[in-house]
Amino acid sequence: MSKPQHATQLGIYLIEGMQIYVVKTLQTMQVWYQRITRNSIRSFVCLFLVGIFLSMAVAACSGSSSATKADVKLKLVSFSVTKAAHDKIIPLFVQKWKQEHNQNVTFEQSYGGSVAQAAAVIAGKQEADIVHLALPFDVNKIQQAGLIKSGWEIKSPRNGVVSRSVAAIVTREGNPKGINTWQDLAKDGVTLIAANPKTSGIAIWEYLALWGSVTQAGGDETAALDFVTKVYKNVPVLAKDAREASDLFFQKGQGDVLINYENEVFLAAQNGKKLPYIVPKINISIDNPVTVVDKNVDKHGTRKVAEAFVDFLYSTEAQREFAKLQYRPVNPTVSQEVLSQYPKIDTLFTSQDLGGWDNIQKKFFVNGAIFDQVQAAKKA
Repeated sequence: MSKPQHATQLGIYLIEGMQIYVVKTLQTMQVWYQRITRNSIRSFVCLFLVGIFLSMAVAACSGSSSATKADVKLKLVSFSVTKAAHDKIIPLFVQKWKQEHNQNVTFEQSYGGSVAQAAAVIAGKQEADIVHLALPFDVNKIQQAGLIKSGWEIKSPRNGVVSRSVAAIVTREGNPKGINTWQDLAKDGVTLIAANPKTSGIAIWEYLALWGSVTQAGGDETAALDFVTKVYKNVPVLAKDAREASDLFFQKGQGDVLINYENEVFLAAQNGKKLPYIVPKINISIDNPVTVVDKNVDKHGTRKVAEAFVDFLYSTEAQREFAKLQYRPVNPTVSQEVLSQYPKIDTLFTSQDLGGWDNIQKKFFVNGAIFDQVQAAKKA
C-alpha cells in the first residue's frame, strides 16, 4: 500500500473510532441529564460539558481528516524544450494547490525527444502521471498501448493542445547563404542541422513543414517529394531532438541553417545565442498536447492532483508564462494580449490539412515509408 493510501485508511479508522466515542459520550450525558433534570444549575453544567465534549470530538475528527492530506508526488514527462516553461509554471501550481488544499505537491520531471519519451512511457521506464509531448501522435501511441483512455483529446480544452508554436529558420550572422524561404534550403552548398523523426517531435514537425510548404502552395506530391529529398541531402547528421540540434548549431557552430521551434529560437536568444531567423509565411501549426496517463494516476492515487495540474496549464496565469517564452497561447484571452509580438503568417496549415496523424504516420514515418525513402536517396 502506498503512503497516501495508508494515510487515508488511517484517517478513516480514526474518524470511525471518534464517531463511536461521541455516540457513547452522548448516551452517558443523556443518563446524567435525566438524573439531574430538576436542578436547572446542574442541567446547565451538564449541557456545558456536552458542548465541550462535542467540540473536542469535532476537533479530533478534523485533525484526523487533515492527517490524510499526505504529500503528493507527480511524474511529468515532457519533450525537451518545455523545461523552461514548466520551471516557471510548476511553482505557481504548487503554491495554489497548497493554499487551496493544504497539501504539498512535488514534481519529478523528465525531458527528452518526444518520440523517445513516449516509447519510455509505453515500456514502463517512465511511469508518467502526466505527459506533455510534441505532437498528438505520440499521445495516441500511449493510448494504443492501453495506458490512456480513448477520447483523451475531447476531455480537455482545445482538443488537448496546451502549447503551440510554428517553425523558424535560423541562419548565421549576416545570412551568408541567403536563406529567406523554405525553397532556399534545397540549394547546393547549404548545410542544414535537423533532428531525427524516429526520436524527435520537432523532426516530424519540420518534415511536415517542408512538405506542406509545397503542397499548401499549390504544388503536387511529386514536387514535394523532390523538394524534401534535396533538403535532406543537405543534412550531414540527424540530431536526436530539438535541444541537441540547437546545441550543435548554437554552441558547436555546426551548419549554415537550423529549423527549430519559434519558441526555442527565442529562448536561445534570451540565453545570449541571438542569431537572425525567419518565420516563413507558409507555416505549420505545431500543436503540443497534454493529458494524464490514466493507468498510472490510478495506480499512484494521483488522479485528482494530476487533472488539476493539466487544467491549470490552460489558465490565464500559466498561458502567460508560455507566452513569455514565445509559445503561441491557446487561451483566447492571452492570445489577444500578445498577438502583436509574433511575426504574421499568411498560410497556417495543420496536421489535418496533411491527412491527420494516422495517415501521416503510415505515409511518411513507418519503416519503409517516404522518410526512409528520402534517407535512402540521400545515401545513394
